[in-house]
Order: sequence, then structure tokens, then C-alpha cells
Amino acid sequence: MHPDELAARRELAACYRIFDMLGWDELIYNHITVRLPDSVSGGEKQFLINPFGLHYSEVTASNLVRINVRGEVVGHSAHPVNPAGFVVHAAIHDGLEGAHCVMHTHTTAGMGVACLESGLSQSNFYSAQLHGMVAYHDFEGITIHADEGPRLLQSMGRCQAVILRNHGLLSWGRSLPQALAVLWALQRACEVQLATLSMGAPRPINEATAARCNADSLTFNDDHGGPRDVFEHLVRRVNRIDSSYLDL
Repeated sequence: MHPDELAARRELAACYRIFDMLGWDELIYNHITVRLPDSVSGGEKQFLINPFGLHYSEVTASNLVRINVRGEVVGHSAHPVNPAGFVVHAAIHDGLEGAHCVMHTHTTAGMGVACLESGLSQSNFYSAQLHGMVAYHDFEGITIHADEGPRLLQSMGRCQAVILRNHGLLSWGRSLPQALAVLWALQRACEVQLATLSMGAPRPINEATAARCNADSLTFNDDHGGPRDVFEHLVRRVNRIDSSYLDL
């Protein structure tokens, strides 16, 4: 196996275990995908996805499935791929330059905010850092129809944090750690908003302050090491619990 594919498999498998540890799993559903570099794919757009039927705690470097943007398995896999995961992730990997990693969750807080007509409020520390980074896509049902892909891309623009209305949260990044940093901030913003709404109306943050928060934040900035440092600390926590994901 090419060393670049091995590294991608181990990083992605670690991320599945991180999601499990954080409680971001959803039975056997939802997906995190990573596009393979050209050194591995020969220039064809290919990505790794979790095997359908396994829980995140069962994902390993070896059982991740390598597929192309048409949903065809590259090589061999004993596991199928969930069409609902493939359609969304393939559209983004294929159509959005720089989308190395794509993540999607159905957390209670994320779905709660996705079901609000007003969506995410600019009223807390995390939503302020996401100023100008959040897009919305209207619910079209279960995401198994390829024709939704172009509409999703149009809704997203270049926004790395996406609220799928009535559905859940999505993020993408130029690296896996960056996509995770974006999703973590979005998830925290939703959690705080739900807690605030349980007590009363959120106190809004003005546009200028929110814009400054976004500009000042190192949360999503790969150049300053923030996303990578966060990811590596989470990997260390996972490894203290179970490092079987490294199995190849």
C-alpha cells in the first residue's frame, strides 16, 4: 500500500473513533470521508468512506472503503457503501476545490438548530467565530438522489460550515483536522444555543464584533497549528481507550 494511503486510512480511522468518544455517532449511519491524494489515485478523484453496517467504534484503517466519485469500489471491500453517504460526499469532493475532508453528523443539538426556522443565532462565543462561514441547504429528503448534488454545492458556496435544514450539520476542510475544528465549533455553538433557548431569548452579538472574532480566531487556521493540535490531543485520548483502529 502506498504510504500516503496508509497515512490517510489511519488518520480517518482515528477520526471515527474520536466521533464515537465525543458521542457524535448515529448507530451505523453518517459519514466522514477523506479524498486520497493524486500520489495514490493517479489523478482520479477517489476517497475513503466508512463501511456501511459497522458502528464508528468498529471502523479500522483496513476496513475503510476506497471509492471513486461514481460510487465504484476501487480494489476490494467486504463491505457495501451507504448511498445516502456517497451522494453528498461525492458531490462535495468532486465539485468543491480544496474539500479534502467532509464530515456529517446528526447530533441532537445540531439537528435541533437545523430544525429552527431562524437557524444558528449569532449569540455565543462559538457562533461568533463562525461569522460568515455558515451556509444553509433546504431539506430534500434522504440524500440518495444525485441531482441534489449541484443544488447542495450552490447552497454551500465556499462556506465550510453547513446547516442542512431539518437534517443535521456538515463541514469540510482542506485537511481532516480543519474540517473537525469547523464542525466542533459549529456543534458547540448549537449546544450553547439550545441551552440558552431553554432559559430565554439569546442576547445577540453585533456584526462588527462577530466579524472580529472570526478574524482573530485560530480555531480553523491550519497555518497556526490549531486544528492539528486539537486533533492530535483527541487521538491521544482515543489511544488511551482503544488503538485497534490502527489495524491494517
